[in-house]
Amino acid sequence: MDSKKPDDANPFADVTAGQSSTAPSADTQADGTADRTYTVVSGDSLSKIAKHAYGDGSRWREIFEANRDVLTDPDKIFPGQTLRLP
Repeated sequence: MDSKKPDDANPFADVTAGQSSTAPSADTQADGTADRTYTVVSGDSLSKIAKHAYGDGSRWREIFEANRDVLTDPDKIFPGQTLRLP
């Protein structure tokens, strides 16, 4: 009997059909690049998200511009919103 041990280097080794994983989400764009997504939590701001994602809070405008379809004011984001991180 061949007993296989899960591959510790593979984060999806223990995920079976019908289950979900905690892998980051990515949306593929028409040009083949992928945007990550981020779900807003209480206390977040675009500059805090940019600092976390890019190491530079001044890059908040990039996040705002990538999400103009759901954001009209960069100061009004809400917990639970999913934002694209270009």
